[in-house]
Amino acid sequence: MTQKIKAGVVGWPIAHSRSPLIHGAWLETFGIEGSYEKLAIEPGTFQARIRKLVAEGYVGVNVTIPHKEAALAIADERDAASLAIGAANTLVFKDGKIWATNTDAFGFTEYLKSKGRDWAGKRALVIGAGGAARAVLFGLRELGLSHVDLANRTVDKARVLATHFATDTFTITPLALSDIAGFLGKADLVVNTTSLGMVSQPPLEISLEGLKPGALVYDLVYVPLETEFLRKAKALGHETLDGLGMLLHQARPGFEAWFGARPQVTEDLRQRIIDDLKEH
Repeated sequence: MTQKIKAGVVGWPIAHSRSPLIHGAWLETFGIEGSYEKLAIEPGTFQARIRKLVAEGYVGVNVTIPHKEAALAIADERDAASLAIGAANTLVFKDGKIWATNTDAFGFTEYLKSKGRDWAGKRALVIGAGGAARAVLFGLRELGLSHVDLANRTVDKARVLATHFATDTFTITPLALSDIAGFLGKADLVVNTTSLGMVSQPPLEISLEGLKPGALVYDLVYVPLETEFLRKAKALGHETLDGLGMLLHQARPGFEAWFGARPQVTEDLRQRIIDDLKEH
């Protein structure tokens, strides 16, 4: 009898996670004898619980708030993305060892690439300087953009990220949120990496008047699916991307590492998650 392959997602709280729906759909598609479950881990117990999962034969886990930095720290091996971003959202358990990666940048860039544009040498305006911004900056650098204007309420936080991610061919200008208007006309891409506009959060109060014609607007928020920020962008004739695409694509590398099959993001899967979001 073949042993069931076990993986899951860890966090605190974890009830809201859509990851089991995504991975469950792929297990079904490939006919794989496996499971993917929600595992609530309280802060302070992360290391011990992860070691226990390794001992119990799990092949790995996705990691969400508040454990992403602890996940990087516990790993025996870390890839370039997790080290640059400073956090891990995917752990793979193999031969008693823990391997860490961060697939947020992959999820971000894969959905962006699905629009078929060439981003080499282009310029982006990124809003926010938290953990999500770190993944976005790493992804934009990998895509070959030449410059990012990084806007944050606290400019010092933007300066820290600028120092960390900038290279000779990838320059970053830190700026205050209040200074965004002067940079909209130069942006080929605008990305909101903050939680502003999310359900129960204040809206992202930024005017997009004056944004460069043809610029694409990307909001990492996916509840609601279409934020007020994206509605404003569409009303001005801009192409938009929501945060659900990034969520779906970031799940792919973990699934492949654990279950040995490379999944795709389909319209059917996207609709399944949208329907679930409407129900809750």
